Amino acid sequence: MVFCLLKLRFYVIPPNPMIRPRKRFGQHFLRDPAIIDNIISLITAKPEDHLLEIGPGDGALTFPLLKKIKKLNVIELDRDLIALLEEKSKQYGELIIHAGDVLDIDFASLKPKESKLRLFGNLPYNISTPLIFHLLSFSSLISEMLLMVQKEVAMRLAAKPHTKAYGRLSIMVQYHCAVELLLDIPPSAFYPPPAVQSSFIRLTPFTKKPTVVQNERLFESLVRQAFNMRRKTLRNSLKGWVDDEIWADVQISSDARPEELTVQDFVALCNAIDK
Repeated sequence: MVFCLLKLRFYVIPPNPMIRPRKRFGQHFLRDPAIIDNIISLITAKPEDHLLEIGPGDGALTFPLLKKIKKLNVIELDRDLIALLEEKSKQYGELIIHAGDVLDIDFASLKPKESKLRLFGNLPYNISTPLIFHLLSFSSLISEMLLMVQKEVAMRLAAKPHTKAYGRLSIMVQYHCAVELLLDIPPSAFYPPPAVQSSFIRLTPFTKKPTVVQNERLFESLVRQAFNMRRKTLRNSLKGWVDDEIWADVQISSDARPEELTVQDFVALCNAIDK
């Protein structure tokens, strides 16, 4: 994991009076030009990339990138924003809009034959965690995910064992991806300002995982079970899953609590169960 946090402030573009952010969609539109420019530089878009933006909103990142690479795919649910994007994009390039709920999107259907997907976007805070889990199910088809999330979520993604933030999300993401925290973003950079800090992160799916689990469904269930009762020892929370012979085999203390185990520990435990 690489940590490289930057903090920027600049003047903010006034809100577009024609656009009313919808609370039920968790919409907060990026307005800070300095942060927009910095994010675009971090994306390092190239014409040959198959870029896919999640939640383009009113196009703060969309249009500068479309102007640069001339073709861009986006996923948007809000029909009013889709109409705006369709009209405004004509002057910049080819914008391919996939209308619908991103949680229902089959990303395999959007992947070109010749390359993997590169994803970016400002994730709605109300669905960021389930959306990240959804994206992980397609991680083999994705080369990179550059995502804006609530800072608290970002810290959980990058958390290390023995910390309060470390949990199921940390383990599942770090099993599939390398995690980098790139940029802190204040509420004042958005319209309307959210009540929380935001972070821009990079998730890079491993082409070859550092450690491999034999049964991913069992792994997911095991980690969920352990953290459902995180205050209990593993002997108690995993009772019926792991017997004394397995504990001895993996050489992990059954008196430990789930946040004390590394990703590799959980993989070893799962593989020992699945023998």
